[in-house]
Amino acid sequence: MLAMLDAFLLSVRQLGDKRILTVFLKSMLLTLAIFAALGSALWFGTDALVRHYFEGSETTAAAASAVALLIGLLGGWLLFRAIAVAVIGVFADEVVHAVEAKHYPARFAAARDLSFARSLAMGIRSAVRALLVNLVLVPLYIVLLVTGVGTALAFFLVNSWLLGRDLGDMVAVRHLPDDDLARWRGVTRLSRFTLGAAGTALFFVPFVNFVAPVLGAAMATHLFHRRTAP
Repeated sequence: MLAMLDAFLLSVRQLGDKRILTVFLKSMLLTLAIFAALGSALWFGTDALVRHYFEGSETTAAAASAVALLIGLLGGWLLFRAIAVAVIGVFADEVVHAVEAKHYPARFAAARDLSFARSLAMGIRSAVRALLVNLVLVPLYIVLLVTGVGTALAFFLVNSWLLGRDLGDMVAVRHLPDDDLARWRGVTRLSRFTLGAAGTALFFVPFVNFVAPVLGAAMATHLFHRRTAP
């Protein structure tokens, strides 16, 4: 727990680092652009569907589009978490490098760079995994909601597990051979879950949720190197 708190405080202190700020701005702009594109597609797609396939009036189409957009906004937290983590995965090299260069220079010198293609693939897999797992568990969330038993807790636990894997892999793949990744995941389940829980909690805090992906990547870097220090 102390290691997690230390990693968090170190990560917060480095938010003003020029390299970290650059990643934050790039990731936020890309995330917002993706959301704008999805919102536009939802609005105009619903409008076209109602007008041309159901022969609805302009007023009906506008109302249906507004409802569709509202439903999309209600699912925005899950989408934001999935897309934001996927986007930060693409730029994770820059966050990890900034933290390592300042705090772990020897490990920084020994790290391997990932190709853009692999970083992009990891980001896409992260988003798809988060969406699919949560969609599969929607019936469970509904049952728990109806029975009054911890839907929010179940959602939190599932996404802590998912986020812990994503954040851990962002750093581990830069230092471990591919053959060692599965073994490393096996012996770090608890620490990665704790990391994921801390990151997921940050997504629940207004405004802090915008920097949560960057903070999560920085925290993951500190925790990885402190656990695997020679």
